[in-house]
Amino acid sequence: MRIAVRCIVVVVAIGALASPAAAATRDAKPTGSITVSAAASLTEVFTEIGERFEKQYDGTDVTFNFDASSALVIQIQGGAPVDVFASADVANMNKLVDGGQVTTEPVVFARNKLRIATKPGNPEGIKTLADLADAGTIALCAASVPCGKYADAALGEAGVTIPAEHVTRGLDAEATLAAVSAGDADAAIVYVTDTEAAGASVKGVAIPNADNEVARYPIAPLADAASQRTAKAFAGFVTSAAGQKVLKKYGFLAP
Repeated sequence: MRIAVRCIVVVVAIGALASPAAAATRDAKPTGSITVSAAASLTEVFTEIGERFEKQYDGTDVTFNFDASSALVIQIQGGAPVDVFASADVANMNKLVDGGQVTTEPVVFARNKLRIATKPGNPEGIKTLADLADAGTIALCAASVPCGKYADAALGEAGVTIPAEHVTRGLDAEATLAAVSAGDADAAIVYVTDTEAAGASVKGVAIPNADNEVARYPIAPLADAASQRTAKAFAGFVTSAAGQKVLKKYGFLAP
């Protein structure tokens, strides 16, 4: 009986695909507006990707909401109208999968690593994670957000303890880096891409792979997206060759 049912489904599916209505749906281009909630570390690159997506698909409009991945999950679970979610870690994406807000398989579209950011010229002479233990005020992302978890893990693996009174915590990667560029902190641990985007306002100091953490960025349309076609198209554009080219330009690693 199970085999017979499976055969009937196949026949119906083939018939549907062959129908004019199905062909029209398949060939329809994405249109309309979508809201994309994305990790703060994706601000610059997703802004450009959004512009390119709108140019390729005339009639679409992409609005972004950038914040810490954990904060975005809370917003989505609270009913915020979001069509696509891009996280800086797999753990926060899995919260939405487990909660039923994401029902398709998320796709990892990029990777990132950590880097130390210092004031221009690196006046404290910071060369390693160990140097942060006595280098003045150190900015780290909040312990509950991905960049904070990655930084804490890297410091733990390296056996480095920064006195609590010397640590200031930012809400996300952008806020954490801003503490250094504004002169409120002597150094920070953020993503490689954050220091690239900051240009001459900070000095980047590499962290060896042995002490580094790799961030994996997944993306998925939300189950209740207002326009599934456009939401899926945007997620697909990010993982396409065109999207990957922009991600590489901003310093992200291939998935």
